[in-house]
Amino acid sequence: MTLTSPATDAPSVGALLRSWRERRGISQLELAGRADSSSRHISFIETGRSRPSEEMVLRLADRLDVPVRERNALLLAAGYAPRFARTPLDDPSMGALREGLERLLTGYEPYPAIVVDGTYHVVAANRGILMLLDGLPEHLLRPPLNAMRITLHPEGLAPKIVNLKEWRGHLLAQMERQIALARSEPLRALYEEVAAYPVPDRPDDAEPAEPVPYFALPLVIEHDGHVLSFVSSISTFNTPMDVTVAELAIETMLPADPATVKYLRSLGD
Repeated sequence: MTLTSPATDAPSVGALLRSWRERRGISQLELAGRADSSSRHISFIETGRSRPSEEMVLRLADRLDVPVRERNALLLAAGYAPRFARTPLDDPSMGALREGLERLLTGYEPYPAIVVDGTYHVVAANRGILMLLDGLPEHLLRPPLNAMRITLHPEGLAPKIVNLKEWRGHLLAQMERQIALARSEPLRALYEEVAAYPVPDRPDDAEPAEPVPYFALPLVIEHDGHVLSFVSSISTFNTPMDVTVAELAIETMLPADPATVKYLRSLGD
Protein backbone atom coordinates (compact mmCIF):
# COMPACT_ATOMS: atom_id res chain seq x y z
CA MET A 1 0.00 0.00 0.00
CA THR A 2 1.34 3.41 -0.98
CA LEU A 3 0.82 6.52 1.13
CA THR A 4 0.98 10.16 0.19
CA SER A 5 4.43 11.60 -0.43
CA PRO A 6 6.46 12.24 2.73
CA ALA A 7 6.91 15.81 3.97
CA THR A 8 9.64 17.68 2.13
CA ASP A 9 11.43 18.65 5.35
CA ALA A 10 11.74 15.02 6.46
CA PRO A 11 14.85 13.01 5.52
CA SER A 12 14.48 11.19 2.22
CA VAL A 13 14.69 7.42 2.09
CA GLY A 14 17.93 7.79 0.13
CA ALA A 15 19.50 9.97 2.80
CA LEU A 16 18.41 7.56 5.53
CA LEU A 17 19.78 4.55 3.67
CA ARG A 18 23.07 6.33 3.02
CA SER A 19 23.29 7.15 6.73
CA TRP A 20 22.76 3.50 7.69
CA ARG A 21 25.25 2.31 5.07
CA GLU A 22 27.90 4.72 6.33
CA ARG A 23 27.14 3.74 9.90
CA ARG A 24 27.78 0.12 8.98
CA GLY A 25 31.01 1.13 7.23
CA ILE A 26 30.33 -0.52 3.87
CA SER A 27 30.56 0.81 0.32
CA GLN A 28 27.79 1.16 -2.24
CA LEU A 29 29.41 -1.68 -4.18
CA GLU A 30 29.41 -4.00 -1.18
CA LEU A 31 25.80 -3.18 -0.35
CA ALA A 32 24.81 -3.78 -3.96
CA GLY A 33 26.41 -7.22 -3.83
CA ARG A 34 24.57 -8.10 -0.64
CA ALA A 35 21.25 -6.90 -2.06
CA ASP A 36 21.58 -8.44 -5.55
CA SER A 37 21.57 -4.98 -7.08
CA SER A 38 24.13 -2.67 -8.71
CA SER A 39 26.21 0.11 -7.21
CA ARG A 40 24.66 2.45 -9.82
CA HIS A 41 21.15 1.64 -8.58
CA ILE A 42 22.21 2.10 -4.94
CA SER A 43 23.74 5.45 -5.86
CA PHE A 44 20.54 6.53 -7.64
CA ILE A 45 18.46 5.58 -4.58
CA GLU A 46 20.73 7.45 -2.19
CA THR A 47 20.76 10.61 -4.32
CA GLY A 48 17.00 10.52 -4.93
CA ARG A 49 17.25 9.86 -8.66
CA SER A 50 15.45 6.54 -8.21
CA ARG A 51 12.58 5.65 -5.88
CA PRO A 52 13.07 2.16 -4.44
CA SER A 53 10.27 -0.34 -4.38
CA GLU A 54 8.87 -1.47 -1.05
CA GLU A 55 10.63 -4.81 -1.51
CA MET A 56 13.95 -3.06 -2.18
CA VAL A 57 13.61 -0.87 0.92
CA LEU A 58 13.06 -3.95 3.07
CA ARG A 59 15.88 -5.85 1.38
CA LEU A 60 18.37 -3.03 1.91
CA ALA A 61 17.21 -2.61 5.51
CA ASP A 62 17.79 -6.31 6.09
CA ARG A 63 21.28 -6.26 4.53
CA LEU A 64 22.16 -3.19 6.61
CA ASP A 65 20.80 -4.81 9.78
CA VAL A 66 18.54 -1.82 10.40
CA PRO A 67 16.51 -2.20 13.62
CA VAL A 68 12.86 -3.10 13.09
CA ARG A 69 11.62 0.24 14.46
CA GLU A 70 13.78 2.10 11.92
CA ARG A 71 12.60 -0.09 9.04
CA ASN A 72 9.18 1.48 9.51
CA ALA A 73 10.84 4.91 9.25
CA LEU A 74 12.50 3.89 5.98
CA LEU A 75 9.21 2.67 4.54
CA LEU A 76 7.44 5.90 5.51
CA ALA A 77 10.22 7.99 3.99
CA ALA A 78 9.82 6.05 0.74
CA GLY A 79 6.04 6.64 0.75
CA TYR A 80 4.93 3.20 1.94
CA ALA A 81 2.92 2.06 4.93
CA PRO A 82 4.80 0.77 7.99
CA ARG A 83 5.18 -3.00 7.90
CA PHE A 84 5.96 -3.76 11.55
CA ALA A 85 3.45 -3.28 14.37
CA ARG A 86 4.34 -2.07 17.85
CA THR A 87 2.05 -4.12 20.06
CA PRO A 88 1.97 -3.39 23.82
CA LEU A 89 3.05 -6.35 25.89
CA ASP A 90 -0.22 -6.27 27.83
CA ASP A 91 -2.21 -6.71 24.61
CA PRO A 92 -4.20 -9.99 24.57
CA SER A 93 -2.38 -11.05 21.41
CA MET A 94 0.86 -11.08 23.40
CA GLY A 95 -0.49 -13.59 25.94
CA ALA A 96 1.57 -16.53 24.66
CA LEU A 97 4.72 -14.40 24.65
CA ARG A 98 4.17 -13.20 28.22
CA GLU A 99 3.48 -16.73 29.42
CA GLY A 100 6.57 -18.04 27.67
CA LEU A 101 8.78 -15.39 29.22
CA GLU A 102 7.40 -16.06 32.69
CA ARG A 103 7.97 -19.81 32.31
CA LEU A 104 11.52 -19.20 31.10
CA LEU A 105 12.36 -16.91 34.02
CA THR A 106 10.77 -19.19 36.59
CA GLY A 107 12.52 -22.22 35.15
CA TYR A 108 15.89 -20.49 35.50
CA GLU A 109 15.51 -20.01 39.26
CA PRO A 110 17.31 -19.91 41.63
CA TYR A 111 19.69 -18.16 39.22
CA PRO A 112 18.84 -14.53 38.30
CA ALA A 113 17.15 -13.73 34.99
CA ILE A 114 15.51 -10.57 33.66
CA VAL A 115 13.74 -9.26 30.54
CA VAL A 116 14.30 -5.64 29.47
CA ASP A 117 13.15 -3.49 26.57
CA GLY A 118 15.24 -1.31 24.26
CA THR A 119 15.88 1.30 26.96
CA TYR A 120 16.53 -1.23 29.74
CA HIS A 121 13.14 -0.87 31.41
CA VAL A 122 12.41 -4.09 33.28
CA VAL A 123 9.62 -6.07 31.64
CA ALA A 124 9.87 -9.15 33.87
CA ALA A 125 12.25 -10.57 36.46
CA ASN A 126 12.51 -13.71 38.54
CA ARG A 127 13.17 -14.24 42.25
CA GLY A 128 16.91 -14.45 41.67
CA ILE A 129 16.91 -10.82 40.49
CA LEU A 130 14.60 -9.72 43.30
CA MET A 131 17.05 -11.24 45.79
CA LEU A 132 19.84 -9.01 44.46
CA LEU A 133 17.59 -5.93 44.69
CA ASP A 134 16.65 -6.57 48.30
CA GLY A 135 17.32 -3.53 50.47
CA LEU A 136 17.58 -0.95 47.67
CA PRO A 137 15.88 2.42 48.29
CA GLU A 138 12.24 2.71 47.30
CA HIS A 139 12.81 5.52 44.78
CA LEU A 140 14.91 3.19 42.60
CA LEU A 141 12.30 0.44 42.73
CA ARG A 142 9.30 2.50 41.65
CA PRO A 143 7.93 1.53 38.23
CA PRO A 144 9.15 1.69 35.61
CA LEU A 145 12.26 -0.04 36.93
CA ASN A 146 15.35 0.52 34.82
CA ALA A 147 18.10 -2.09 34.94
CA MET A 148 20.95 0.31 34.08
CA ARG A 149 19.78 2.89 36.58
CA ILE A 150 19.43 0.32 39.36
CA THR A 151 22.85 -1.18 38.61
CA LEU A 152 24.95 1.98 38.32
CA HIS A 153 23.18 4.40 40.68
CA PRO A 154 25.35 5.18 43.74
CA GLU A 155 22.38 4.19 45.94
CA GLY A 156 21.65 1.11 43.88
CA LEU A 157 23.75 -2.00 43.29
CA ALA A 158 26.94 -0.06 42.49
CA PRO A 159 28.30 0.03 46.08
CA LYS A 160 27.83 -3.75 46.32
CA ILE A 161 29.65 -4.57 43.07
CA VAL A 162 33.19 -5.65 43.92
CA ASN A 163 34.55 -5.11 40.39
CA LEU A 164 32.50 -1.96 39.76
CA LYS A 165 35.13 -0.26 37.58
CA GLU A 166 35.27 -3.16 35.13
CA TRP A 167 31.53 -3.90 35.19
CA ARG A 168 30.57 -0.24 34.79
CA GLY A 169 32.95 0.05 31.83
CA HIS A 170 31.40 -3.05 30.28
CA LEU A 171 27.84 -1.71 30.63
CA LEU A 172 28.68 1.74 29.28
CA ALA A 173 30.53 0.22 26.30
CA GLN A 174 27.51 -2.02 25.64
CA MET A 175 25.24 1.03 25.57
CA GLU A 176 27.66 2.91 23.30
CA ARG A 177 27.55 0.04 20.80
CA GLN A 178 23.75 0.04 20.86
CA ILE A 179 23.60 3.79 20.32
CA ALA A 180 25.96 3.44 17.36
CA LEU A 181 23.73 0.77 15.82
CA ALA A 182 20.36 2.41 16.40
CA ARG A 183 19.05 5.95 16.47
CA SER A 184 17.48 6.05 19.94
CA GLU A 185 17.28 9.35 21.76
CA PRO A 186 15.80 7.74 24.91
CA LEU A 187 18.76 5.33 25.01
CA ARG A 188 21.23 8.18 24.52
CA ALA A 189 19.55 10.16 27.33
CA LEU A 190 19.78 7.13 29.64
CA TYR A 191 23.45 6.67 28.76
CA GLU A 192 24.23 10.30 29.57
CA GLU A 193 22.38 9.97 32.88
CA VAL A 194 24.06 6.80 34.14
CA ALA A 195 27.51 7.74 32.79
CA ALA A 196 27.33 10.89 34.93
CA TYR A 197 26.62 9.02 38.16
CA PRO A 198 29.41 9.38 40.73
CA VAL A 199 31.29 6.14 41.24
CA PRO A 200 31.15 4.97 44.87
CA ASP A 201 34.51 4.45 46.53
CA ARG A 202 35.35 0.96 47.70
CA PRO A 203 37.91 0.30 50.44
CA ASP A 204 39.06 -2.89 48.74
CA ASP A 205 39.51 -1.71 45.15
CA ALA A 206 43.03 -3.17 44.98
CA GLU A 207 43.43 -6.09 42.62
CA PRO A 208 43.74 -9.50 44.34
CA ALA A 209 47.21 -11.01 44.36
CA GLU A 210 45.95 -14.05 42.47
CA PRO A 211 42.87 -13.18 40.38
CA VAL A 212 40.31 -15.95 39.86
CA PRO A 213 40.53 -17.25 36.25
CA TYR A 214 36.99 -16.61 34.97
CA PHE A 215 36.04 -17.58 31.41
CA ALA A 216 34.30 -14.20 30.86
CA LEU A 217 34.08 -10.89 32.70
CA PRO A 218 31.94 -11.64 35.77
CA LEU A 219 29.65 -9.50 37.82
CA VAL A 220 31.08 -9.91 41.32
CA ILE A 221 28.59 -8.64 43.87
CA GLU A 222 28.18 -8.73 47.64
CA HIS A 223 24.91 -10.02 49.03
CA ASP A 224 24.04 -10.66 52.65
CA GLY A 225 27.66 -11.29 53.65
CA HIS A 226 28.43 -13.45 50.62
CA VAL A 227 30.43 -12.62 47.48
CA LEU A 228 28.60 -13.92 44.42
CA SER A 229 29.97 -14.16 40.88
CA PHE A 230 27.88 -14.27 37.72
CA VAL A 231 28.54 -14.32 33.98
CA SER A 232 25.68 -12.87 31.95
CA SER A 233 24.22 -14.11 28.68
CA ILE A 234 21.84 -12.01 26.57
CA SER A 235 19.29 -13.49 24.15
CA THR A 236 17.00 -11.78 21.65
CA PHE A 237 14.23 -13.05 19.39
CA ASN A 238 15.10 -14.36 15.96
CA THR A 239 13.44 -12.65 12.95
CA PRO A 240 10.98 -10.55 14.97
CA MET A 241 8.04 -9.01 13.10
CA ASP A 242 6.96 -6.61 15.85
CA VAL A 243 8.89 -3.60 17.18
CA THR A 244 8.13 -4.45 20.80
CA VAL A 245 9.38 -8.02 20.45
CA ALA A 246 12.44 -6.94 18.46
CA GLU A 247 13.60 -4.71 21.31
CA LEU A 248 13.23 -7.27 24.09
CA ALA A 249 16.37 -8.82 25.59
CA ILE A 250 16.53 -11.71 28.03
CA GLU A 251 19.55 -11.63 30.33
CA THR A 252 20.40 -14.72 32.34
CA MET A 253 23.06 -14.75 35.04
CA LEU A 254 25.11 -17.95 35.15
CA PRO A 255 26.95 -18.67 38.40
CA ALA A 256 30.67 -18.32 37.75
CA ASP A 257 32.01 -20.33 40.68
CA PRO A 258 30.96 -23.25 42.91
CA ALA A 259 30.43 -21.00 45.95
CA THR A 260 27.77 -19.00 44.12
CA VAL A 261 26.02 -22.18 42.96
CA LYS A 262 26.00 -23.57 46.51
CA TYR A 263 24.65 -20.35 48.02
CA LEU A 264 21.84 -19.89 45.50
CA ARG A 265 20.72 -23.50 45.80
CA SER A 266 20.69 -23.20 49.58
CA LEU A 267 18.10 -20.42 49.33
CA GLY A 268 15.58 -22.86 47.92
CA ASP A 269 16.16 -25.52 50.55
